[in-house]
Amino acid sequence: MKWVFRIFAAVLVIGLIAFLFLRTPDTDRDEMWAKYGAAPSQAVKLADGREIHVRDEGPRDAPVIMLLHGSNADLHTWQPWAEILREDYRVVRYDQRGHGLTGAAPDAEYTREAFVSDVDAVADALELDTFNLAGNSMGGWIAMAYALEHPERLEGLVLVDASGAPIEREGSGNLAFKLASMPVVGNGLSQMLPRSLVAKSLSQSVSNQAVVTDAAIDRYWEMARYPGNRAATRKRFSTPREGFTAEQAAGMTVPTLVIWGKEDALVPFEGGEWYARNIPNATLVAYDGIGHIPMEEAPERSAADLSEWLAQTLSTQDTETEEPQ
Repeated sequence: MKWVFRIFAAVLVIGLIAFLFLRTPDTDRDEMWAKYGAAPSQAVKLADGREIHVRDEGPRDAPVIMLLHGSNADLHTWQPWAEILREDYRVVRYDQRGHGLTGAAPDAEYTREAFVSDVDAVADALELDTFNLAGNSMGGWIAMAYALEHPERLEGLVLVDASGAPIEREGSGNLAFKLASMPVVGNGLSQMLPRSLVAKSLSQSVSNQAVVTDAAIDRYWEMARYPGNRAATRKRFSTPREGFTAEQAAGMTVPTLVIWGKEDALVPFEGGEWYARNIPNATLVAYDGIGHIPMEEAPERSAADLSEWLAQTLSTQDTETEEPQ
């Protein structure tokens, strides 16, 4: 028994030493704002006193489209779309709670209700009456929930490889997400968080490997280590995530565009088909050879499809509004 105890103690000491040597520190808040928060970024104060990282571009009198990023991403994932859409639309995007330069939420709440309430809070802070809402992955899950709860405020809904559909997931998925969801391993790994794991995770998320650049890997890695974000990620992964039912989807009254990469290894194409099949007035656009983030993997093509759909949807709504009663 003494030998067993000694071996256990030795392993524990080696593990502790390895942890201390391999642990990656938080990034510096000021350095991150200097690197990723330059114009047109701004820190917008919400009604409850919180400040979040927002980019608000395009004509002030143009139709508004708000963009919600996915899990462990940030508003920069929408950069290709923003550069295209801001010519004709007011494009609003922000780092969600526990992500990017917004950082951890003071109340440490990462439920769907908390994320949904933030959409309203941002819209109120920017004095948006109605707008279009688009979300990728986790952001699509939040956008869907918001549209079900606040349809009166939306002109259109765009689901980009959105989570939340009741489907079976197959394939390897995302290694970092799997490890992060493991209670003990996830806690330790979040403190070490090697850059190589972030690179592997991003590579597994996309089919078009051209988007896996050194700059992109650095951004994901540095934002993940922004002060408070690691604890927020652990809390978020331990918070149960509620999906949608066919009955809920059937109750959607907002015109919906479903955009999907057919080679998505995180949220399979079956999820897009489920949304398109169950949501009334839904249009499905899917891309061969594209993975989980079409707005980065096929920006021109996906932005063109979005622009065409938005123009048709908004035109139809204007016509209906102008019809005599």
